[in-house]
Amino acid sequence: MLDRLEQIEQRYHELTEQMSAPQTASDLKQLQALAQERAGFEELVVKYRDYKATVGSLEETRAMLNDEMDEEMVVLVKQEIGSLEAKLEQLLAELKLALLPRDAHDERDVIMEIRAGAGGDEAALFVAELFRMYSRHAQSKGWAVDIIDSNDSEQGGFKEIVFEVKGIGTFSRLKYERGVHRVQRVPATESVGRIHTSTVTVAVMPEASEVEVSIGPNDLKVDFYCSGGAGGQNVNKVATAVRITHLPTGIVSTCQDERSQLQNRNRAMAVLRARLLDIEQRKQEEEITEQRRSQVGTGGRAEKIRTYNFPQDRVSDHRIGLTLRNLPRIMEGDLDRLIDTLTADDQTKQLGKQLV
Repeated sequence: MLDRLEQIEQRYHELTEQMSAPQTASDLKQLQALAQERAGFEELVVKYRDYKATVGSLEETRAMLNDEMDEEMVVLVKQEIGSLEAKLEQLLAELKLALLPRDAHDERDVIMEIRAGAGGDEAALFVAELFRMYSRHAQSKGWAVDIIDSNDSEQGGFKEIVFEVKGIGTFSRLKYERGVHRVQRVPATESVGRIHTSTVTVAVMPEASEVEVSIGPNDLKVDFYCSGGAGGQNVNKVATAVRITHLPTGIVSTCQDERSQLQNRNRAMAVLRARLLDIEQRKQEEEITEQRRSQVGTGGRAEKIRTYNFPQDRVSDHRIGLTLRNLPRIMEGDLDRLIDTLTADDQTKQLGKQLV
């Protein structure tokens, strides 16, 4: 690990020198590329330099014990040694995590799809509540949420809703939400007071570029129709809504929330590319080892990842055995403890794999 950190620091130094060279200053494109690569190393290099400085301080402080000093000074030196050893241990742990391979999609915006599963109207109502939960969480992070498409249910809520979340690191945080979410509670329409169990599926997909997903000109069937949602006379009377069918896979992507065909088509295409990229990722997951598939958040939609039990005021994440109370606060978007614990568990498993 330390050899690798030395190589990274050396590369960081080389990039700094290249950026300060006169010939680089006149090439804006090259300068931006060098700056971007250097920025990717900066936090790690700063931490590694802190680690080396701490090692030096620890060696100097330990050497002081060989000098003649009074008992009170010995106690102070030993305390300082203990403090430096603890700092060194913390820095080593942080460096190990920083060296873990990153998901290439972590910094991307995401497209999320929430769909009602078992439970009829109650499941549809919970789709709306989960959408509100993720929207409130996004708001707390300064992320933007835009609805792409939705299908209302008769009793309120959504049979399905597709939306985009834009912001720094959205996929790195929300990717652990993929899977089946189960809700247990007494429905408002239940007069006897029996607890019902319903399920909702959540898909979280990183936005894909046109380069990553190849779509041939003859692979698409595009239909335009009148929107059935709210939005005024123009939306309801003019055929602005778009339905795109990817003929090789049969995947259908729709968008009706924008006011022009072009806007709806662009957003429907973004959803289609994300779905195709998601399919490709799942194929790759099937080809890799069982050890990799056992990681947190593989995203299988058949997984029951979490239960929201309203009568008992608890949320249980079944992947990590974590149970939290204060369900109303979580439904208001306070997901940090859940996501932080899932992230830490994922990192621990990755570290374990590196040590094997």
